[in-house]
Amino acid sequence: MKRPHVVLDTNVLISAFLFGGAPREIVELIVAGVVDCSVSPAILDEVRGVLKRPKFGLSPRQAMSIVEELGGLSEVVNPSTSIHRIIADPDDDRVLECVIEARADAIVSGDAHLLELGRYKRILILNPSDFLQAMRENTLLARRRRRQKR
Repeated sequence: MKRPHVVLDTNVLISAFLFGGAPREIVELIVAGVVDCSVSPAILDEVRGVLKRPKFGLSPRQAMSIVEELGGLSEVVNPSTSIHRIIADPDDDRVLECVIEARADAIVSGDAHLLELGRYKRILILNPSDFLQAMRENTLLARRRRRQKR
């Protein structure tokens, strides 16, 4: 059986590595091989930049270590399509580009601009708690099977 395949937004990745909660549970599912994850170089660069902010108190070496760990847990894809969908925050378009290139099932994000979309094409956009609920109910895989039949 195919595993769910997601793209995690930067805010979810930062929360997973620094704060815990639902984002960390998702990363633990990725580590356990229950969920597949993809990232792009643009997402990795954004994570690195955010982690270097003084408010997190990480050294550049610690930030790089987290980015390397993330890259090792995920499939790194290089999007071949440029998307211009989110006018209010064009950086969010990098997540859409990644999910299209990776052919993933869902985006997991805490970002209001992405969550407002609800879905992009046939790809779900869920917050971390809703993603975990969908995993518990096996509804994410059911949606994938329906999408593949079309």
